[in-house]
Amino acid sequence: MNPTPPRPAGSVAGSASPAPGGAHPATGHTHHSGDQAELLDLEAEVLSEHLASLTAWLPVHEAPRRIVDLGCGTGAGTFALLARFPGAEVTAVDASAVHLDRLRERAEALGVAGRVRVVRADLDTERPELGRPELAWASSAMHHLADTGRVLRRVRELLASGGLFALVEPAGFPRFLPEDAPEDRPGLEERCHTALADHHAEQVPHRGADWGPGLAAAGFTVVGERVVTVNVDRSRGPAVGRYALSGLRRLREAAAHALTAEDLAALDRLLDTEDPRGIARRGDLAVRTEVTAWAARRP
Repeated sequence: MNPTPPRPAGSVAGSASPAPGGAHPATGHTHHSGDQAELLDLEAEVLSEHLASLTAWLPVHEAPRRIVDLGCGTGAGTFALLARFPGAEVTAVDASAVHLDRLRERAEALGVAGRVRVVRADLDTERPELGRPELAWASSAMHHLADTGRVLRRVRELLASGGLFALVEPAGFPRFLPEDAPEDRPGLEERCHTALADHHAEQVPHRGADWGPGLAAAGFTVVGERVVTVNVDRSRGPAVGRYALSGLRRLREAAAHALTAEDLAALDRLLDTEDPRGIARRGDLAVRTEVTAWAARRP
C-alpha cells in the first residue's frame, strides 16, 4: 500500500506515506532511494493480503491486457496486478532508477520479466509514451505531484475508452506502537507525527485528500470507493518488526529537530537493536493505518 515515509529535507502496499502497491514518489524529488526501496519491499510483504484484496475489488469490465503502474516504486502494485490479471503486461513508471532496478531484479526472479516494461520518468515534468492501457494504477504517488489536476487529466487521456483508473492513497504514515508505549515516554510515536504535521502540510498538501472531486473534475466517472483498515500484528511474521524498525528510523530522521531531548533519547532506545526495550524485541508491534481506493472510469 506504494508507504513513502516522511522525507527529510528531502502499496494494503505501494509509499510518501506507505500504502499498498506503492508508496513512493512518481516525481524526481527522491531521497535515500536505497533505504526507501528496502522500506517499500518490507511494506509489500507486510501488506500483501490487503493489496491482493484491493486488486480483486477493481471493477473492471473485462480483464485488462495493458496496465500502467504510475509511481511503481519497487513493484508491489506491479506484481500484485500481474498476479490478478495473468494475461496482462504492466508498464511500471517511476522516477527512481534504484526502485526500477529492484523491480527488474524481482521480475527476473519471479519469471515475469517478459510481462514487465519499465519507464523512468518524472510525472510532474515528463509525458512518457505509455501506450493505451485499459487499467492505470497509482498507489501512494499522486499526493507527491505538484499539479495533480494536470496529471489526472493526462491519465484520463492515456486510458483506452472505458478504461479504469485505480487511485490508492493512505491516510498517513502507519503507526507501529501502542498508544501507551514506550513505558518511559508514553505517546512518543504520536508526538513524532505531531512534530511533522506542519512539514507535511507544506510539502505534501494533497496527502489524505478526497480524490473523488478531483477525478470528476478531470473527466472521470467515479464508479467505486473503498476504505481499507490495516492492523497487522507481529504474529504475522518477522517482516512486521523489520518494517517497524525501518519506518521508525525514517520517522526519527524527519522529526528529530522538533523532539525534546527526552523523547529523542527514548526513540533511540527503541531503535537500538541490542536494547531489551527496543523495537527488535517488542511483542506488541502492529502496522496500523487506513487506505482509501477510488476506481474511476474514462467515459
